[in-house]
Amino acid sequence: MTDKKAVILLSGGLDSATVVAMAKAEGYTCYTMSFDYGQRHRAELDAAARVARDLGVVEHKVIGLNLNGIGGSALTDSSIDVPEAPTEGIPVTYVPARNTVFLSLALGWAEVLGARDIFIGVNAVDYSGYPDCRPEFVEAFERMANLATKAGVEGQGFSIKAPLQNLSKADIVKAGIARGVDYSLTVSCYQADDQGRACRKCDSCRLRAEGFAAAGVSDPTRYF
Repeated sequence: MTDKKAVILLSGGLDSATVVAMAKAEGYTCYTMSFDYGQRHRAELDAAARVARDLGVVEHKVIGLNLNGIGGSALTDSSIDVPEAPTEGIPVTYVPARNTVFLSLALGWAEVLGARDIFIGVNAVDYSGYPDCRPEFVEAFERMANLATKAGVEGQGFSIKAPLQNLSKADIVKAGIARGVDYSLTVSCYQADDQGRACRKCDSCRLRAEGFAAAGVSDPTRYF
């Protein structure tokens, strides 16, 4: 087992599964972290566990949070409908501060493990316009991580890696297929049912379907 450890945020969706496979291919010993944060699409947690097992991660950790306690998103507040058509601006599926919170907890675990690299599957090409998916956010968080930790202060700096940042969804699918990702294990839909079946209508379903089509790869998504 290599001493090169990585903590990887794994939602159970297409992008994060691809990132785990990329990190593994780069020789990292992989530790994955998911969050039960009050999301309506909790089937993604089962998908994350499946992906972690299939890709042979050393440890998969699920952290419980209560982001539905503050609401403000269609993913955490059942009174807000998930849009089923493209919208202007930042959509209501944006979860306030989600990636900031998730990366902060991944940073804590990385420091405990002695890992110096944290992977996140954010994308700034085929995505929904979330502000915490932009390169500026990733760069700013990395600077903060090295200011706010014992390891960073002592010169053992952290790197926040976002290998999908500039890839199209089709390129992501191709990269995952090349590295053996079984996308039938993943769930991307914002309103997936308890069996992990997708709605076909939300932004995430649309982007996923377009990615498989553009890649010329058969789409294994199950729909209800």
